[in-house]
Amino acid sequence: MLFTNVAVEALSYELAPHRISSDWLEDQISATMQRLGFAKGQLERLSGIRERRFWDDGTRPSTVATLAARKVLAAAEVAPHQIGLVINTSVCQDFLEPSTACFVHRNLGLSPHAVNYDVRNACLGFLNGMYIAAMMIEAGEINYALIVDGEGAQDAVLSTVARLQRPETTIQDFRDNFATLTLGSGGAAMLLAHKRLAKSGHMLNGVVSLAASEHNELCIGMPNYMKTDAGALLIAGVKLATETWSLAQEVIPHWRDDEIALYAPHQVGARHMAATAEALGITPAKLYLNFPVLGNIGPAALPISLAQAAESDRLKPGDHVGLLGIGSGLNCSMMSLTW
Repeated sequence: MLFTNVAVEALSYELAPHRISSDWLEDQISATMQRLGFAKGQLERLSGIRERRFWDDGTRPSTVATLAARKVLAAAEVAPHQIGLVINTSVCQDFLEPSTACFVHRNLGLSPHAVNYDVRNACLGFLNGMYIAAMMIEAGEINYALIVDGEGAQDAVLSTVARLQRPETTIQDFRDNFATLTLGSGGAAMLLAHKRLAKSGHMLNGVVSLAASEHNELCIGMPNYMKTDAGALLIAGVKLATETWSLAQEVIPHWRDDEIALYAPHQVGARHMAATAEALGITPAKLYLNFPVLGNIGPAALPISLAQAAESDRLKPGDHVGLLGIGSGLNCSMMSLTW
């Protein structure tokens, strides 16, 4: 799908206040690690993650998403009543129902005519939300759309710590639960606009997506538990990313490493990013990476990475940006953006 009328008008994000180091997490499960023969420092050494963030207890995903959304509306000087669509894309939810989006809608005081719903697709949700909103803008259905996300990892991580503290924990239990310890917290919001109203000049060019749903049980998550076959997930994920990259080269103009200035990816950890860069043949230095200090923030990782890249002057007007997303399932999308 190619776009000609959709702009990224503004971006914002929220970082959780509490820094939780990998060393601290390992201290909580040190007895189990010693019993199973795992050396101190294993978590950071294998993942590349030094720390991640937690919210205060009881912080709701809609609250986090609302904070980011208010920032983005203020930055763009767009009034709440102008928004035609709000999509919440977080893995974390306030409740099973109603949608988390409806709480964001209420918190922001959006128009009753503004469509609101959740789009959940593991770590790919934010890109999926952008795609849906962009199609509505391209079709002339709406002028402005908000894509929001609020992730809180503390419940899943601390439940996993308690599980790994049990004396009956096996090596397989440790491996199954290891990826959960890499999760972090954060919130993000993006305002998409029709180009006739846009001021930013940041234009969406196109997107491609592929699925490999035969791998749908490699990572299974619940509110307080996530089981991951990390090795198999890495292999299958890199293969799907490679196939999606080839499709993008067929569909999206100028989709090649020497014409892309920067990549804002969903990011799991060091091994995954290195393997992906090698398989795609992309320049590692072009990847904007924040997982060492934020961990795996799920679908919020990609928009936060893009926003931080812009803040750190890694982007200049006219740069071609590649948005790279993959989520458990498996699903993969790649999107082209001209900054």
